[in-house]
Amino acid sequence: MRHAFFATSCLAWSAPLLLAIAPPAIAQNAPVEVRVDRLEKEMKAVQRKVFPAGAPVEAQIVRPAAPAVVPGSPSSSPISDLTARVGALESQLASITGQVEENSFKLKQLEEAFTKYKAEIEGRLLQPENPPEVRPTAAAPVAADPAPVAAKPAPSKPAPAPATPAASEARKAAIAAIERPDTGDAAMDSYSYGFRLWDAKFYPEAQAQLKATVDKYGDASVASRAQNLLGRAYLDDGKPALASVAFYENYQKRPRGDRAPDSLAYLGEALIQLKKPADACKVYAELEQVYGTSLSASLRGMMDKGRTKAKCS
Repeated sequence: MRHAFFATSCLAWSAPLLLAIAPPAIAQNAPVEVRVDRLEKEMKAVQRKVFPAGAPVEAQIVRPAAPAVVPGSPSSSPISDLTARVGALESQLASITGQVEENSFKLKQLEEAFTKYKAEIEGRLLQPENPPEVRPTAAAPVAADPAPVAAKPAPSKPAPAPATPAASEARKAAIAAIERPDTGDAAMDSYSYGFRLWDAKFYPEAQAQLKATVDKYGDASVASRAQNLLGRAYLDDGKPALASVAFYENYQKRPRGDRAPDSLAYLGEALIQLKKPADACKVYAELEQVYGTSLSASLRGMMDKGRTKAKCS
């Protein structure tokens, strides 16, 4: 009884001392586990002073034991699985984005090359066929013969013989005999009439009709066919420069159109006729990369023959 009273008195006497000697480290903003550990250590120190020869009092605040792992539990949580799936999707998206950027870069290079080529062709078309006559300047050396020599006129190309009235009338009659379709679909009817003119080998008339179709119905689905046939009409008429521009514009503006692969294949042929085999090889490479799996047998055969002509590596 006396020992119990002595223990109680010592604890009552040591409580204010414990509060007085507690360091300021036990702050309100410290983590709970750190604060509990420090209180337990300080309580044990007080017990050793109060009961130097007796058993210390067990602390009432005990750290909870770590939860035991149950055998057979899943190795990963649903959140970690979801995080892994999101990471895989992000990796696939990054790969696809890289491929799109690479294709866009190649297409940009092709566009820049053709823009330069188009400007060169337009500059050639605007130049006069016959260069102006060059007259000698005052600083030119004087000939030994004092008699003036008449300058020879520059040779000019013979003008094409004008069509006879009978031939013109016969051509007009043949064109007038070609029926204009009237199905109610204005865009398709315009293209069909241009196709009939091209099929009858009236190339200038077909070019005018098809160009008007593209200008008026450029947003319709038939525009891809009309632009491609316009390029073929130029090519069949011996105008590979104009044909190359028409083919390239059709591929550039309508890459998913019905005749976009055809335009690339015929563009390679036009460039070969213009003696630009290196550019033709680039076009065939683009055709293989973009439409390789969906190319028809005829277009693939045309591409293979074009690569042979251009001596592509």
